[in-house]
Amino acid sequence: MDMNNTKFEMIKDIGSGNFGVAKLMKDRFTGELVAVKFIERGEKIDKNVERELINHKTLLHPNIIRFKEVFVTSTHLGIVMEYAAGGELFDRIVKAGRFSEDEARYFFQQLISGVEFCHSQGVCHRDLKLENTLLDGRPAPRLKICDFGYSKSAVFDSQPKSTVGTPAYIAPEVLSRKHYDGEIADVWSCGVTLYVMLVGAYPFEDPADPRNFRKTIQRIMGVKYSFPSNLHLSRECVDLISKVFQANPGNRISIAGIRMHPWFLKNLPEELLDGGRAAQALMQPSRQSVEEVKRVVAEARHKVQRPPTNANGTFNEEDFMDGDLVDEDMA
Repeated sequence: MDMNNTKFEMIKDIGSGNFGVAKLMKDRFTGELVAVKFIERGEKIDKNVERELINHKTLLHPNIIRFKEVFVTSTHLGIVMEYAAGGELFDRIVKAGRFSEDEARYFFQQLISGVEFCHSQGVCHRDLKLENTLLDGRPAPRLKICDFGYSKSAVFDSQPKSTVGTPAYIAPEVLSRKHYDGEIADVWSCGVTLYVMLVGAYPFEDPADPRNFRKTIQRIMGVKYSFPSNLHLSRECVDLISKVFQANPGNRISIAGIRMHPWFLKNLPEELLDGGRAAQALMQPSRQSVEEVKRVVAEARHKVQRPPTNANGTFNEEDFMDGDLVDEDMA
């Protein structure tokens, strides 16, 4: 498994999944820590990978994990991204059990800011969930949306129709397998995220049978949820959640409506008053063009023979180390 290149030094493993593996790496020239997702070259590099990269590249915002560049090695496509040292928001909730209203609001405000920017760029995420929200390493962590593998762009794609996402977070109209508005479906997923932060459980799981996906889907379609009797939430909080959990997407509150809601506006950080655009102006965009990203992905679609061996039957790293990056200007 060749993950070497001239620009980045491997530090440690940080994750794995159906996509491949993720590594914490260090830029040899700047010392910056980055997360690099490696996907095996060949058939795994499909149109969804290209779409994810192009969509992600357009999304420069403080509440979205920053895309940096892509490169190829002899065996893998490497996707270089901002490293979020604080890990997943999911793990923080598991450790805490649940959040107070103030803490849940703090993260929800940032989530909505990031989602609003996605939508302003014509991108709906379609798989918003706690596991796809990361935290940076600050004492008061900044939330970062990641994983745009299911995202759809109004610029490059047709309207969403397929049922994608994680069952507990999926909106009723997505389950109906008809054309739907991806942006308003994202609002539903944001509502599920808020509920889990406040309650420490999923809103539409049957408490007596939480692993029964069929029951979960039935409860989603019927919008059957409740709050624990010992949980005391403000009226404004309950009101906002009720406006999100509307089966008819036409009746569901919009992102703009959420931003105007009294519960959302309470203790809104100054940097989010403008949707994070002031902080965005200070961020450095990826140096790769869309055309360059497409070219790298196209190259990664073709499998390459294993690196040559010497007389002893071992790999000669020198034979491929210098050619790992597609474009020397990226090094």
